[in-house]
Amino acid sequence: MFVSPLHAPVPALPIVALALVAVAAEALTAHHHRRPIHARDELLATAGVALGHAALRLVEAGIVAVPMALAAAHRPWTIDASTWSGALGLFLAYEFAYYWYHRAAHRVRWLWATHAVHHSTTRLNLTAALRLGWTGAISGHFLFFLPLVAIGFSPTAVAAMATLDLVWQFFIHTEMVPSLGVLEAVLDTPRHHAVHHARNEACLDRNFGGILIVFDRLFGTFAAAPPEPLVFGLVGRAPSTSVLAVVFGEWRRLFADLRRAPSLAAALTVLFGPPGAGSLSLDPPRPSETP
Repeated sequence: MFVSPLHAPVPALPIVALALVAVAAEALTAHHHRRPIHARDELLATAGVALGHAALRLVEAGIVAVPMALAAAHRPWTIDASTWSGALGLFLAYEFAYYWYHRAAHRVRWLWATHAVHHSTTRLNLTAALRLGWTGAISGHFLFFLPLVAIGFSPTAVAAMATLDLVWQFFIHTEMVPSLGVLEAVLDTPRHHAVHHARNEACLDRNFGGILIVFDRLFGTFAAAPPEPLVFGLVGRAPSTSVLAVVFGEWRRLFADLRRAPSLAAALTVLFGPPGAGSLSLDPPRPSETP
């Protein structure tokens, strides 16, 4: 999932160029195999979401910078991520934190209100990696990564690791890559990530890893692709090509359910229960969209 709860540095020009080449290659491959993995209206909506996210990055970065700086100022020691041992430690610690952040983003409705944006596409392709929520700082996604700074890693090192994670995740948002063989046992590959994005019953809340898939295997959230075709999009939500509906649709539903909550306990369930908990505002899926 191309989702960063931190605001990593903008990738260098060669990475951007490589991404554009990859998108073009994916489109040509899909055309050759007659695979309808792109839709014009959905691509335009994704472009609008991506531009809005880019415009808000500086604002969100300012919000995230304050707690990160406080954690860095009070860390008991410094772990040098420029050494092999430090870099490996940061990589494993980041992947562990990312797994739990991503799992929580699917199971806690307050976090899901932002993360749902990323799952709103009905086709999985590289451009879908750019469909990111605008409200990550409000949801508090960065809180899952504060411990990495608190135990000694610098905010810069953590942001660099977030960049590495983002680059990998961009390239796994595609159905046009075959199995990677033995690497499938360790890495979050396109095949694993397609399962994560699918809304088939067997695929829901599975494969949360960033670069690694080992924590999913360890904590019981791994799933291989089911025999039936994968279907993408949000459960209980009709797809939309409106940028504002995509970005704020889950927030609108959350606050509508919060207003209707009959008690404090019900309100807390709406806020912090799983997506759909206490909800009266799910859109009925159209028959053609039912997995």
